Amino acid sequence: MSNYPLISLAIWTPILVGLAVLATGSDRNAPLARMLALAGAIVGLLVTIPLWTGFDVSSAGMQFVELRAWIPGFNINYHLGVDGISMLFVLLNSFITIIVVLAGWEVIQQKVAQYNAAFLIMSGLMNGIFTSLDGILFYVFFEASLIPMYLIIGVWGGPNRVYAALKFFLYTLFGSLLFLLALMYLFIQSGGSFSILDWHKLPIALGSQIWLFLAFLIAFAVKVPMWPVHTWLPDAHVEAPTGGSIVLAAIALKLGAYGFLRFSLPITPDASHELSGLVIALSLIAVVYIGFVALVQSDMKKLVAYSSIAHMGFVTLGFFMFSAMGIEGALVQMVSHGFVSGAMFFCIGVMYDRVHSRQIADYGGVVNTMPKFAALFMLFSMANAGLPATSGFVGEFMVILAAVKFNFWVAFAAATSLIVGAAYTLWMYKRVIFGDVANHHVAELSDINNREFLILGVLAICTLWMGLYPEPFTEVMHASVNDLLRHVAISKIQ
Repeated sequence: MSNYPLISLAIWTPILVGLAVLATGSDRNAPLARMLALAGAIVGLLVTIPLWTGFDVSSAGMQFVELRAWIPGFNINYHLGVDGISMLFVLLNSFITIIVVLAGWEVIQQKVAQYNAAFLIMSGLMNGIFTSLDGILFYVFFEASLIPMYLIIGVWGGPNRVYAALKFFLYTLFGSLLFLLALMYLFIQSGGSFSILDWHKLPIALGSQIWLFLAFLIAFAVKVPMWPVHTWLPDAHVEAPTGGSIVLAAIALKLGAYGFLRFSLPITPDASHELSGLVIALSLIAVVYIGFVALVQSDMKKLVAYSSIAHMGFVTLGFFMFSAMGIEGALVQMVSHGFVSGAMFFCIGVMYDRVHSRQIADYGGVVNTMPKFAALFMLFSMANAGLPATSGFVGEFMVILAAVKFNFWVAFAAATSLIVGAAYTLWMYKRVIFGDVANHHVAELSDINNREFLILGVLAICTLWMGLYPEPFTEVMHASVNDLLRHVAISKIQ
Protein backbone atom coordinates (compact mmCIF):
# COMPACT_ATOMS: atom_id res chain seq x y z
CA MET A 1 0.00 0.00 0.00
CA SER A 2 2.94 2.34 0.70
CA ASN A 3 3.90 2.19 -3.01
CA TYR A 4 0.92 4.44 -3.77
CA PRO A 5 1.22 8.21 -3.22
CA LEU A 6 -1.52 8.19 -0.58
CA ILE A 7 -0.42 11.40 1.08
CA SER A 8 -0.29 13.27 -2.23
CA LEU A 9 -3.80 12.02 -2.95
CA ALA A 10 -4.92 13.33 0.46
CA ILE A 11 -3.45 16.75 -0.36
CA TRP A 12 -4.24 17.21 -4.03
CA THR A 13 -7.61 15.47 -4.38
CA PRO A 14 -9.54 18.17 -2.46
CA ILE A 15 -7.47 20.96 -4.03
CA LEU A 16 -8.11 19.77 -7.60
CA VAL A 17 -11.80 19.14 -6.90
CA GLY A 18 -11.96 22.58 -5.31
CA LEU A 19 -10.61 24.11 -8.51
CA ALA A 20 -13.19 22.11 -10.49
CA VAL A 21 -15.95 23.41 -8.20
CA LEU A 22 -14.64 26.93 -8.73
CA ALA A 23 -14.91 26.39 -12.48
CA THR A 24 -18.67 25.77 -12.22
CA GLY A 25 -18.93 29.54 -12.03
CA SER A 26 -22.11 31.43 -11.20
CA ASP A 27 -24.86 30.55 -8.74
CA ARG A 28 -26.96 29.22 -11.62
CA ASN A 29 -24.81 26.09 -11.27
CA ALA A 30 -25.07 26.00 -7.47
CA PRO A 31 -26.60 22.47 -7.30
CA LEU A 32 -23.74 21.13 -9.42
CA ALA A 33 -21.17 22.95 -7.27
CA ARG A 34 -22.66 21.48 -4.09
CA MET A 35 -22.77 17.92 -5.43
CA LEU A 36 -19.25 18.13 -6.83
CA ALA A 37 -17.94 19.57 -3.57
CA LEU A 38 -19.60 16.81 -1.52
CA ALA A 39 -18.25 14.12 -3.85
CA GLY A 40 -14.78 15.63 -3.64
CA ALA A 41 -14.92 15.81 0.17
CA ILE A 42 -16.03 12.16 0.42
CA VAL A 43 -13.29 10.98 -1.97
CA GLY A 44 -10.83 13.14 -0.02
CA LEU A 45 -11.72 11.19 3.14
CA LEU A 46 -11.67 7.80 1.40
CA VAL A 47 -8.11 8.25 0.14
CA THR A 48 -6.92 8.94 3.71
CA ILE A 49 -8.43 5.78 5.24
CA PRO A 50 -5.56 3.52 3.98
CA LEU A 51 -3.20 5.73 6.00
CA TRP A 52 -4.93 4.38 9.12
CA THR A 53 -5.62 0.81 8.02
CA GLY A 54 -2.08 0.38 6.68
CA PHE A 55 -0.36 2.19 9.55
CA ASP A 56 2.24 0.21 11.53
CA VAL A 57 1.54 1.17 15.14
CA SER A 58 4.81 -0.42 16.33
CA SER A 59 6.95 1.95 14.24
CA ALA A 60 8.03 5.38 15.47
CA GLY A 61 9.34 6.48 12.09
CA MET A 62 7.67 8.25 9.22
CA GLN A 63 5.43 6.07 7.06
CA PHE A 64 4.00 6.38 3.51
CA VAL A 65 7.01 8.61 2.77
CA GLU A 66 7.21 10.47 -0.55
CA LEU A 67 10.41 12.23 -1.56
CA ARG A 68 11.02 14.08 -4.81
CA ALA A 69 13.20 17.02 -5.74
CA TRP A 70 11.18 20.24 -5.91
CA ILE A 71 13.71 23.10 -6.19
CA PRO A 72 17.05 21.25 -6.45
CA GLY A 73 19.16 24.42 -6.56
CA PHE A 74 18.16 25.23 -2.98
CA ASN A 75 17.85 21.61 -1.81
CA ILE A 76 14.09 22.04 -1.33
CA ASN A 77 12.18 18.77 -1.68
CA TYR A 78 8.62 17.58 -1.98
CA HIS A 79 9.01 15.45 1.14
CA LEU A 80 5.93 13.99 2.82
CA GLY A 81 5.24 11.42 5.52
CA VAL A 82 3.04 10.66 8.53
CA ASP A 83 3.76 9.25 11.95
CA GLY A 84 1.59 8.47 14.95
CA ILE A 85 1.39 12.16 15.81
CA SER A 86 0.22 13.50 12.45
CA MET A 87 -1.82 10.70 10.89
CA LEU A 88 -4.99 11.21 12.93
CA PHE A 89 -5.14 14.90 12.04
CA VAL A 90 -5.13 14.13 8.32
CA LEU A 91 -8.18 11.91 8.85
CA LEU A 92 -9.86 14.44 11.15
CA ASN A 93 -9.34 17.25 8.65
CA SER A 94 -10.72 15.22 5.74
CA PHE A 95 -13.72 14.13 7.84
CA ILE A 96 -14.51 17.70 8.97
CA THR A 97 -14.44 18.85 5.33
CA ILE A 98 -17.49 16.66 4.61
CA ILE A 99 -19.27 18.12 7.65
CA VAL A 100 -18.54 21.66 6.48
CA VAL A 101 -19.82 21.07 2.94
CA LEU A 102 -23.05 19.63 4.34
CA ALA A 103 -23.34 22.43 6.92
CA GLY A 104 -23.51 25.08 4.20
CA TRP A 105 -25.74 23.06 1.86
CA GLU A 106 -28.90 25.17 2.29
CA VAL A 107 -27.56 28.17 4.18
CA ILE A 108 -25.11 29.50 1.60
CA GLN A 109 -27.04 30.89 -1.36
CA GLN A 110 -24.53 33.35 -2.82
CA LYS A 111 -21.16 32.52 -4.36
CA VAL A 112 -21.83 28.85 -3.63
CA ALA A 113 -19.05 27.51 -5.84
CA GLN A 114 -16.47 29.87 -4.38
CA TYR A 115 -17.55 29.02 -0.82
CA ASN A 116 -17.22 25.27 -1.26
CA ALA A 117 -14.02 25.59 -3.29
CA ALA A 118 -12.40 27.60 -0.48
CA PHE A 119 -13.06 24.81 2.03
CA LEU A 120 -11.85 22.05 -0.28
CA ILE A 121 -8.65 23.88 -1.16
CA MET A 122 -8.03 24.69 2.50
CA SER A 123 -8.56 21.01 3.39
CA GLY A 124 -5.82 19.96 0.99
CA LEU A 125 -3.46 22.68 2.23
CA MET A 126 -3.97 21.64 5.85
CA ASN A 127 -3.25 18.01 4.98
CA GLY A 128 -0.04 19.37 3.47
CA ILE A 129 0.86 21.05 6.76
CA PHE A 130 0.34 17.86 8.76
CA THR A 131 2.44 15.75 6.37
CA SER A 132 5.29 18.04 5.23
CA LEU A 133 8.80 16.93 6.15
CA ASP A 134 10.54 19.78 4.32
CA GLY A 135 10.70 23.13 6.10
CA ILE A 136 9.91 25.29 3.09
CA LEU A 137 7.12 22.97 1.93
CA PHE A 138 5.64 23.17 5.44
CA TYR A 139 5.90 26.97 5.38
CA VAL A 140 4.24 27.24 1.96
CA PHE A 141 1.27 25.14 3.09
CA PHE A 142 1.23 26.92 6.47
CA GLU A 143 0.92 30.35 4.85
CA ALA A 144 -1.29 29.33 1.93
CA SER A 145 -3.93 27.97 4.32
CA LEU A 146 -4.47 31.53 5.60
CA ILE A 147 -5.86 32.69 2.27
CA PRO A 148 -9.02 30.50 2.06
CA MET A 149 -9.89 31.18 5.71
CA TYR A 150 -9.35 34.91 5.20
CA LEU A 151 -11.77 34.82 2.26
CA ILE A 152 -14.32 32.66 4.10
CA ILE A 153 -14.49 35.13 6.99
CA GLY A 154 -14.20 38.25 4.82
CA VAL A 155 -16.75 37.30 2.14
CA TRP A 156 -19.37 35.16 3.88
CA GLY A 157 -19.02 36.48 7.44
CA GLY A 158 -21.10 38.84 9.56
CA PRO A 159 -21.33 42.65 9.66
CA ASN A 160 -17.76 43.13 11.00
CA ARG A 161 -16.28 40.42 8.79
CA VAL A 162 -13.58 42.60 7.18
CA TYR A 163 -12.22 43.70 10.56
CA ALA A 164 -12.22 40.12 11.86
CA ALA A 165 -10.57 38.75 8.71
CA LEU A 166 -7.84 41.40 8.76
CA LYS A 167 -7.17 40.84 12.46
CA PHE A 168 -6.94 37.07 11.89
CA PHE A 169 -4.57 37.53 8.95
CA LEU A 170 -2.27 40.11 10.56
CA TYR A 171 -1.90 38.22 13.85
CA THR A 172 -1.00 34.97 12.15
CA LEU A 173 1.23 36.65 9.54
CA PHE A 174 3.34 38.33 12.22
CA GLY A 175 4.04 35.02 13.91
CA SER A 176 4.79 33.39 10.57
CA LEU A 177 7.52 35.93 9.72
CA LEU A 178 9.43 35.00 12.88
CA PHE A 179 8.92 31.35 11.97
CA LEU A 180 10.49 31.99 8.54
CA LEU A 181 13.56 33.58 10.15
CA ALA A 182 13.94 30.48 12.33
CA LEU A 183 13.75 28.25 9.25
CA MET A 184 16.48 30.27 7.53
CA TYR A 185 18.73 29.93 10.58
CA LEU A 186 18.21 26.16 10.67
CA PHE A 187 18.97 25.95 6.93
CA ILE A 188 22.34 27.64 7.52
CA GLN A 189 23.15 25.61 10.64
CA SER A 190 22.39 22.32 8.89
CA GLY A 191 24.72 23.08 6.01
CA GLY A 192 22.00 23.69 3.45
CA SER A 193 19.21 21.25 4.35
CA PHE A 194 15.53 22.02 4.71
CA SER A 195 14.71 18.51 5.97
CA ILE A 196 12.80 18.76 9.24
CA LEU A 197 14.07 15.31 10.24
CA ASP A 198 17.68 16.51 9.73
CA TRP A 199 16.94 19.53 11.90
CA HIS A 200 15.86 17.20 14.71
CA LYS A 201 19.47 15.95 14.90
CA LEU A 202 21.21 19.32 14.90
CA PRO A 203 23.50 20.05 17.90
CA ILE A 204 22.44 23.63 18.67
CA ALA A 205 23.83 25.62 21.62
CA LEU A 206 21.35 26.44 24.39
CA GLY A 207 21.48 30.19 23.74
CA SER A 208 20.56 29.71 20.08
CA GLN A 209 17.92 27.16 21.03
CA ILE A 210 16.23 29.69 23.29
CA TRP A 211 15.97 32.25 20.50
CA LEU A 212 14.66 29.60 18.12
CA PHE A 213 12.18 28.40 20.72
CA LEU A 214 10.86 31.91 21.27
CA ALA A 215 10.39 32.39 17.52
CA PHE A 216 8.52 29.09 17.33
CA LEU A 217 6.51 29.96 20.45
CA ILE A 218 5.25 33.26 19.03
CA ALA A 219 4.38 31.69 15.66
CA PHE A 220 2.55 28.71 17.11
CA ALA A 221 1.02 30.48 20.14
CA VAL A 222 -0.89 32.79 17.78
CA LYS A 223 -2.28 29.77 15.94
CA VAL A 224 -3.33 27.80 19.05
CA PRO A 225 -4.14 30.56 20.26
CA MET A 226 -2.51 31.00 23.67
CA TRP A 227 -3.00 33.88 26.06
CA PRO A 228 -2.29 36.80 25.47
CA VAL A 229 -2.30 36.50 21.63
CA HIS A 230 -5.79 34.99 21.59
CA THR A 231 -7.94 38.05 20.95
CA TRP A 232 -8.33 37.44 17.21
CA LEU A 233 -10.17 34.15 17.77
CA PRO A 234 -13.47 35.34 19.34
CA ASP A 235 -13.80 38.03 16.65
CA ALA A 236 -13.08 35.53 13.88
CA HIS A 237 -15.58 33.02 15.27
CA VAL A 238 -18.35 35.56 15.75
CA GLU A 239 -18.05 36.90 12.21
CA ALA A 240 -17.28 33.64 10.38
CA PRO A 241 -20.10 31.62 8.80
CA THR A 242 -20.93 28.34 10.55
CA GLY A 243 -18.65 26.30 8.29
CA GLY A 244 -15.79 28.71 8.90
CA SER A 245 -16.21 28.43 12.67
CA ILE A 246 -16.27 24.63 12.46
CA VAL A 247 -13.00 24.43 10.50
CA LEU A 248 -11.37 27.15 12.55
CA ALA A 249 -12.08 25.33 15.82
CA ALA A 250 -11.77 21.73 14.64
CA ILE A 251 -8.64 22.01 12.47
CA ALA A 252 -6.99 25.45 12.23
CA LEU A 253 -6.32 25.71 15.99
CA LYS A 254 -4.50 22.36 15.83
CA LEU A 255 -1.85 23.69 13.45
CA GLY A 256 -0.08 25.67 16.16
CA ALA A 257 -0.21 22.80 18.63
CA TYR A 258 1.12 20.45 15.97
CA GLY A 259 3.99 22.88 15.34
CA PHE A 260 5.15 22.50 18.95
CA LEU A 261 5.53 18.74 18.47
CA ARG A 262 7.15 18.93 15.03
CA PHE A 263 9.49 21.89 15.65
CA SER A 264 9.76 23.21 19.22
CA LEU A 265 10.26 20.00 21.21
CA PRO A 266 12.49 17.99 18.83
CA ILE A 267 14.59 20.88 17.40
CA THR A 268 15.01 22.90 20.62
CA PRO A 269 14.72 20.22 23.36
CA ASP A 270 17.00 21.93 25.89
CA ALA A 271 15.23 25.27 25.47
CA SER A 272 11.90 23.45 25.78
CA HIS A 273 13.01 22.23 29.22
CA GLU A 274 14.39 25.62 30.20
CA LEU A 275 11.24 27.53 29.19
CA SER A 276 8.63 24.90 29.99
CA GLY A 277 7.59 26.88 33.05
CA LEU A 278 6.66 29.83 30.83
CA VAL A 279 4.50 27.69 28.55
CA ILE A 280 2.85 25.93 31.50
CA ALA A 281 2.06 29.31 33.10
CA LEU A 282 0.54 30.62 29.87
CA SER A 283 -1.43 27.39 29.50
CA LEU A 284 -2.85 27.62 33.02
CA ILE A 285 -3.88 31.23 32.42
CA ALA A 286 -5.74 30.05 29.33
CA VAL A 287 -7.33 27.15 31.18
CA VAL A 288 -8.41 29.12 34.29
CA TYR A 289 -8.72 32.81 33.38
CA ILE A 290 -10.25 32.32 29.93
CA GLY A 291 -12.78 29.97 31.52
CA PHE A 292 -14.01 32.84 33.69
CA VAL A 293 -14.10 35.11 30.62
CA ALA A 294 -16.34 32.55 28.91
CA LEU A 295 -18.63 32.56 31.93
CA VAL A 296 -19.72 36.17 31.37
CA GLN A 297 -20.37 35.99 27.61
CA SER A 298 -23.83 36.81 26.27
CA ASP A 299 -23.08 35.64 22.70
CA MET A 300 -23.15 31.84 22.29
CA LYS A 301 -20.44 31.83 19.63
CA LYS A 302 -18.14 33.96 21.74
CA LEU A 303 -18.70 31.69 24.72
CA VAL A 304 -17.75 28.57 22.75
CA ALA A 305 -14.80 30.44 21.17
CA TYR A 306 -13.41 31.25 24.61
CA SER A 307 -14.03 27.67 25.73
CA SER A 308 -11.90 26.55 22.76
CA ILE A 309 -9.01 28.66 24.05
CA ALA A 310 -9.40 27.05 27.48
CA HIS A 311 -9.51 23.54 26.00
CA MET A 312 -6.42 24.19 23.88
CA GLY A 313 -4.71 25.32 27.08
CA PHE A 314 -4.91 21.69 28.20
CA VAL A 315 -3.10 20.73 25.00
CA THR A 316 -0.08 22.98 25.49
CA LEU A 317 -0.04 22.08 29.19
CA GLY A 318 0.16 18.38 28.29
CA PHE A 319 3.04 18.91 25.86
CA PHE A 320 5.40 20.62 28.28
CA MET A 321 5.22 18.20 31.19
CA PHE A 322 7.38 15.82 29.13
CA SER A 323 5.47 12.64 29.87
CA ALA A 324 3.84 10.13 27.55
CA MET A 325 0.56 10.46 29.44
CA GLY A 326 0.59 14.24 29.06
CA ILE A 327 1.43 14.35 25.35
CA GLU A 328 -0.97 11.54 24.43
CA GLY A 329 -3.70 13.17 26.50
CA ALA A 330 -3.07 16.45 24.68
CA LEU A 331 -3.28 14.70 21.30
CA VAL A 332 -6.53 12.99 22.31
CA GLN A 333 -7.84 16.37 23.45
CA MET A 334 -6.98 17.86 20.05
CA VAL A 335 -8.94 15.19 18.18
CA SER A 336 -11.84 15.32 20.64
CA HIS A 337 -11.98 19.10 20.42
CA GLY A 338 -12.35 18.72 16.67
CA PHE A 339 -15.53 16.68 17.12
CA VAL A 340 -17.03 18.55 20.08
CA SER A 341 -16.26 22.16 19.17
CA GLY A 342 -17.28 21.51 15.57
CA ALA A 343 -20.60 20.14 16.84
CA MET A 344 -21.10 23.05 19.25
CA PHE A 345 -20.59 25.63 16.51
CA PHE A 346 -22.91 23.73 14.19
CA CYS A 347 -25.60 23.65 16.90
CA ILE A 348 -25.30 27.40 17.32
CA GLY A 349 -25.48 27.74 13.54
CA VAL A 350 -28.69 25.68 13.45
CA MET A 351 -30.34 28.11 15.85
CA TYR A 352 -28.90 31.17 14.15
CA ASP A 353 -30.23 30.07 10.76
CA ARG A 354 -33.74 30.04 12.25
CA VAL A 355 -33.71 33.06 14.57
CA HIS A 356 -30.78 35.11 13.21
CA SER A 357 -29.45 35.79 16.67
CA ARG A 358 -26.61 34.33 18.73
CA GLN A 359 -27.61 36.16 21.91
CA ILE A 360 -28.45 33.81 24.78
CA ALA A 361 -31.14 36.24 25.98
CA ASP A 362 -33.06 35.82 22.72
CA TYR A 363 -33.72 32.15 23.43
CA GLY A 364 -35.36 30.05 26.12
CA GLY A 365 -37.58 26.97 26.01
CA VAL A 366 -36.10 25.65 22.75
CA VAL A 367 -36.67 22.08 23.96
CA ASN A 368 -40.42 22.64 23.55
CA THR A 369 -40.14 23.19 19.80
CA MET A 370 -36.87 21.36 18.94
CA PRO A 371 -36.71 18.22 21.13
CA LYS A 372 -34.38 16.20 18.86
CA PHE A 373 -32.01 19.13 18.58
CA ALA A 374 -32.11 19.73 22.35
CA ALA A 375 -31.13 16.10 23.05
CA LEU A 376 -28.13 16.19 20.71
CA PHE A 377 -27.09 19.65 21.88
CA MET A 378 -27.11 18.34 25.45
CA LEU A 379 -24.70 15.54 24.52
CA PHE A 380 -22.22 17.97 22.99
CA SER A 381 -22.61 20.41 25.88
CA MET A 382 -21.82 17.60 28.32
CA ALA A 383 -18.80 16.60 26.20
CA ASN A 384 -17.66 20.24 26.18
CA ALA A 385 -17.85 20.17 29.97
CA GLY A 386 -15.78 16.96 30.11
CA LEU A 387 -18.46 14.44 31.12
CA PRO A 388 -17.09 10.87 31.50
CA ALA A 389 -17.98 8.54 28.59
CA THR A 390 -17.62 11.41 26.13
CA SER A 391 -14.48 12.26 24.21
CA GLY A 392 -14.16 15.54 26.10
CA PHE A 393 -13.31 13.63 29.28
CA VAL A 394 -10.54 11.34 28.02
CA GLY A 395 -7.92 13.87 26.97
CA GLU A 396 -8.46 16.25 29.88
CA PHE A 397 -8.34 13.37 32.39
CA MET A 398 -5.04 12.12 30.91
CA VAL A 399 -3.50 15.60 31.05
CA ILE A 400 -4.65 16.13 34.66
CA LEU A 401 -3.31 12.69 35.61
CA ALA A 402 0.06 13.61 34.08
CA ALA A 403 -0.08 16.95 35.91
CA VAL A 404 -0.59 15.18 39.27
CA LYS A 405 2.71 13.36 38.71
CA PHE A 406 4.39 16.56 37.52
CA ASN A 407 3.20 19.07 40.13
CA PHE A 408 0.18 18.87 42.41
CA TRP A 409 -0.68 22.58 42.21
CA VAL A 410 -0.55 22.59 38.43
CA ALA A 411 -2.95 19.64 38.49
CA PHE A 412 -5.15 21.37 41.05
CA ALA A 413 -5.45 24.54 38.92
CA ALA A 414 -6.20 22.53 35.78
CA ALA A 415 -8.76 20.31 37.52
CA THR A 416 -10.51 23.28 39.14
CA SER A 417 -11.06 24.75 35.70
CA LEU A 418 -13.30 21.79 34.85
CA ILE A 419 -15.83 23.20 37.32
CA VAL A 420 -15.77 26.54 35.50
CA GLY A 421 -16.11 24.73 32.16
CA ALA A 422 -19.17 22.89 33.37
CA ALA A 423 -20.59 26.14 34.75
CA TYR A 424 -20.43 28.22 31.56
CA THR A 425 -21.48 25.36 29.28
CA LEU A 426 -24.43 24.15 31.33
CA TRP A 427 -25.56 27.66 32.23
CA MET A 428 -25.71 28.52 28.53
CA TYR A 429 -27.58 25.30 27.79
CA LYS A 430 -30.08 25.91 30.60
CA ARG A 431 -30.89 29.47 29.49
CA VAL A 432 -31.22 28.56 25.82
CA ILE A 433 -32.94 25.17 25.95
CA PHE A 434 -34.96 24.84 29.17
CA GLY A 435 -37.88 26.78 30.62
CA ASP A 436 -41.04 28.09 29.00
CA VAL A 437 -41.06 29.30 25.41
CA ALA A 438 -39.52 32.76 25.72
CA ASN A 439 -40.86 34.53 22.62
CA HIS A 440 -42.63 34.06 19.32
CA HIS A 441 -39.34 33.38 17.50
CA VAL A 442 -38.75 30.29 19.66
CA ALA A 443 -42.42 29.29 19.37
CA GLU A 444 -42.09 29.19 15.58
CA LEU A 445 -38.89 27.09 15.50
CA SER A 446 -38.89 23.85 13.54
CA ASP A 447 -36.83 20.86 14.68
CA ILE A 448 -33.71 19.76 12.81
CA ASN A 449 -34.17 18.35 9.32
CA ASN A 450 -32.60 15.14 7.98
CA ARG A 451 -29.41 16.86 6.83
CA GLU A 452 -28.85 18.51 10.21
CA PHE A 453 -29.73 15.29 12.04
CA LEU A 454 -27.19 13.38 9.92
CA ILE A 455 -24.41 15.87 10.71
CA LEU A 456 -25.12 15.95 14.44
CA GLY A 457 -25.70 12.18 14.57
CA VAL A 458 -22.34 11.37 13.00
CA LEU A 459 -20.55 13.81 15.31
CA ALA A 460 -22.41 12.28 18.29
CA ILE A 461 -21.23 8.80 17.29
CA CYS A 462 -17.64 10.03 17.05
CA THR A 463 -17.89 11.80 20.42
CA LEU A 464 -19.26 8.71 22.17
CA TRP A 465 -16.95 6.28 20.35
CA MET A 466 -13.86 8.19 21.44
CA GLY A 467 -15.21 8.58 24.96
CA LEU A 468 -16.11 4.92 25.44
CA TYR A 469 -13.32 3.26 23.43
CA PRO A 470 -10.35 5.60 22.89
CA GLU A 471 -7.81 2.83 22.22
CA PRO A 472 -7.97 3.01 18.39
CA PHE A 473 -7.01 6.67 18.69
CA THR A 474 -4.30 6.26 21.34
CA GLU A 475 -2.53 3.12 20.11
CA VAL A 476 -1.22 4.85 16.96
CA MET A 477 0.44 7.54 19.09
CA HIS A 478 2.49 5.41 21.51
CA ALA A 479 5.59 4.68 19.46
CA SER A 480 5.99 8.19 18.02
CA VAL A 481 5.35 9.92 21.37
CA ASN A 482 7.84 7.68 23.19
CA ASP A 483 10.44 8.26 20.48
CA LEU A 484 9.94 12.04 20.79
CA LEU A 485 10.32 11.88 24.57
CA ARG A 486 13.51 9.77 24.27
CA HIS A 487 14.96 12.39 21.93
CA VAL A 488 14.09 15.26 24.28
CA ALA A 489 15.42 13.38 27.35
CA ILE A 490 18.71 12.41 25.68
CA SER A 491 19.31 15.98 24.55
CA LYS A 492 18.64 17.18 28.11
CA ILE A 493 21.22 14.71 29.51
CA GLN A 494 23.84 15.76 26.98
